[in-house]
Amino acid sequence: MSYFCEVKIHENYIKRCIQLAKNGLGTTYPNPMVGSVIVYNNEIIGEGWHQKSGEPHAEVNAINSVKDKSLLAKATIYVSLEPCSHFGKTPPCCDLIIKHKIPNVVVGTIDPNSKVSGSGIKRLQENGANVTFGVLEKECSELNKRFFTFHQKNRPYIILKWAESQDGFIAPLTKDKTEPVWISNEFSRQLVHKWRSEEQAILVGTKTVLDDNPKLDVRDWTGENPIRIVLDRTGKISDAFFVKDGKTKTIIITEQENLTFSENCIYENAIFDIKLTKTIADISYKYGIQSILIEGGKQTLQSFIDDNLWDEARIFIGNKHLKSGIKAPVLNGNCQVKTIKDDQLKLFFSHD
Repeated sequence: MSYFCEVKIHENYIKRCIQLAKNGLGTTYPNPMVGSVIVYNNEIIGEGWHQKSGEPHAEVNAINSVKDKSLLAKATIYVSLEPCSHFGKTPPCCDLIIKHKIPNVVVGTIDPNSKVSGSGIKRLQENGANVTFGVLEKECSELNKRFFTFHQKNRPYIILKWAESQDGFIAPLTKDKTEPVWISNEFSRQLVHKWRSEEQAILVGTKTVLDDNPKLDVRDWTGENPIRIVLDRTGKISDAFFVKDGKTKTIIITEQENLTFSENCIYENAIFDIKLTKTIADISYKYGIQSILIEGGKQTLQSFIDDNLWDEARIFIGNKHLKSGIKAPVLNGNCQVKTIKDDQLKLFFSHD
């Protein structure tokens, strides 16, 4: 078999690993999404993905799915991320691969977590496995952009999101408190709930809570509610607001001190100065939060833009004219544009 053909075959199976891994989006935190495929005689005999933290990893599920285990000693196992070599909530995947004497291992990308980071590959090689790594490395890293950002930059992956009118406003200056002003359509709003189910946390500022009293949960989609992060510098948010209902873990960042917190309502002290966005990122990292969807108001969103502390921005342009109101944040650069019924969705990606 030529080298080119072998590379193409490896890439095809790693693509299947990526496809499988995506089934775990939003459910594997703090673990990465991983997919695995086992091939014997050019035929897939087993496959699996990591479904939830604390449950079996992708390689385990793939091996368990193989009906004839005797074939493993003559097979190739493909995995989108380096097999783990340490004990966490589950045993090392390397040990299982070695136990079944799988001779060939093909890895998409090396794990950035310092607990693994090359040691899994080394362990497999020391035990006689033929290991190939770096197959579709860019695509495998992109799959786990949240996990990689967390471990390489010591901060969460940050996604900015807002909706603005055709004339560039995110809200009217005054509005009826009993009737929300929807700029985007119902399909866009459902998509936002899907996004919430995919990210580990969601963040808003004080004004957003006082004006809209949001629940910040997943109602129009299936999935876990994200951790709520709320900015409340001087304690304006009372217990009457949904963000303090105790139903979902909530971290309230404030300058107030000596506040009593419960299991689902945690207070973190911070100075609200020019370093606030970095402080928010540091607090999130402290709690192991790998991704944040920021749905805050103009001031909160613009602060992250101005500090160049963001990775993606998702902006809905609704089919409405408000004529006046609160101007939308300003974000320049190239973007992708998608259409959702009569809304436009602009997607920006930071390249810092």
